[in-house]
Amino acid sequence: MTAFFDADAAHPQAMTVQRAGMSMTEAPPAVSNGPFHVQMLLSSHQDGDVTAMRAVMPPGVVTHWHSHPAGQLLFVLDGVGWAQREGGAPVELRPGDSVWFAPEERHWHGADARSAFSYLSVQAVKNGTAVCWMEPVTNRGQAS
Repeated sequence: MTAFFDADAAHPQAMTVQRAGMSMTEAPPAVSNGPFHVQMLLSSHQDGDVTAMRAVMPPGVVTHWHSHPAGQLLFVLDGVGWAQREGGAPVELRPGDSVWFAPEERHWHGADARSAFSYLSVQAVKNGTAVCWMEPVTNRGQAS
């Protein structure tokens, strides 16, 4: 897991409130084709825990190829985005849509060229990590 995304050893042990916009920070450049902002909501290294984050991507920014050892749920909050699994066609995403990526399924997701895109992602920790980052996406095959 990229060091940025695994800040905590385990979940908080008591009720914890994060106010809107608290701890929004720029994602590391090694995970996308351009800068975007994330708010880590939960992070952990402990197997069985989940990590969760809110991401806000400007138009045209997409993640690199990646996978999650225990799968990922993505829920679209705002804007228009795209997601693609390896070997599949890109799929347009709109607010209220959700996407499940199976364990170890190579995929990417990100903003349409003409729209910002925000989402909530939840992924379980397995073998101490929740994500495996890979190479940049070179051909999105989406409408522009």
